[in-house]
Amino acid sequence: MNNIHHIEFHTGSKEELFPDFSVDFPYIASRAELDKYAGRFVPWHWHKAVELFYMKSGSLEYHTPGGKLLFPAGSGGLVNSNVLHMTRAMPQTEENIQLLHIFDLSLLSGEPGSRIEKKYITPIAAAPQIELIPLFPGNAAQEAILKRITEAFRFSGEEFGYEMKLREALSEIWLMLFELSRPMLENGRTHSKSNDKIKLMMIYIHEHFAEKLSIAELAASAFLSQRECFRVFRECLNMTPVEYLNTYRLQTACRMLARGTEPVTVISHACGLGSSSYFGKVFREYAHCTPSEYRKRWQDCDT
Repeated sequence: MNNIHHIEFHTGSKEELFPDFSVDFPYIASRAELDKYAGRFVPWHWHKAVELFYMKSGSLEYHTPGGKLLFPAGSGGLVNSNVLHMTRAMPQTEENIQLLHIFDLSLLSGEPGSRIEKKYITPIAAAPQIELIPLFPGNAAQEAILKRITEAFRFSGEEFGYEMKLREALSEIWLMLFELSRPMLENGRTHSKSNDKIKLMMIYIHEHFAEKLSIAELAASAFLSQRECFRVFRECLNMTPVEYLNTYRLQTACRMLARGTEPVTVISHACGLGSSSYFGKVFREYAHCTPSEYRKRWQDCDT
């Protein structure tokens, strides 16, 4: 199981990159130490692989376009394929450990178009109403799934039959989730085009955040009017395009401060935030400390 302290992305996107994913066995187990992430949060992102998680300690707030949920220690859940989400460690002072099974659904379904894919995988993976399946102790059915999730972390890659045992365990968990999610599947919500449009505009921002961007340019990247651009951002992220752009610039600055040694002036211009005096002002409002204080705090955490 890999210990992770930060998130990586595909170039010019907010689709998460999994460097250890292999084509012949698309699965990784991770131990996310979220209290060591810069700012103790993971920004908005998505990934084709599904995310099956268990909270070992602390609490984690999950945000999706459909709302937010708090997961305390002992709870867990499933984040569906390609769902836009962000997480924040709660509260801000204690250890926060999340255990994750991350895998491509082809691991369970086999060949594209197989009976297993059509009958058991696609009904959940393609259901727009299923962004997140929460699992909490106190409910017998959900507790049983949580138990299976934690047991599946005990398999060792060194033992004979590891891959087949793990696939069997994940398949059992998936079937249990299928049964649990039947009431959600009966809600025949159609696919929202806003989900696709917001990703196009987020990608455009991630590729051009250092430049001077206009709402007209941003809207055009998703073939929308400016009015529709504002509506989609409000619907999916509960913020305006400008608020997201500025937040993304500041998050990028946080990562640069936490991981590098570039002067503050260089970082402010590289993130599209202009002069160092303006950068210092907006950064203090965002992070409640100066850029230099932030750098010291988070670089000290890695030592």
